[in-house]
Amino acid sequence: AMGKKPKIVFIDMPGELRNQYQYYTQAEMGKLKKALPKFKFTKLEDAVADYVGQHLMKEKFLSASK
Repeated sequence: AMGKKPKIVFIDMPGELRNQYQYYTQAEMGKLKKALPKFKFTKLEDAVADYVGQHLMKEKFLSASK
């Protein structure tokens, strides 16, 4: 977000924990599509950019004036 290179470090799930946590999740979206056929999800990248630009960056500038 905001044109910066992400700093992501992936850590493998230890084998002994894989059966204790959800490793794959997929929601059934049929009911939502029926109830709201024109509903469009926001792309994750767009949502993060909006959150950073509209909330986090504004707080940075607002807190600097205190």
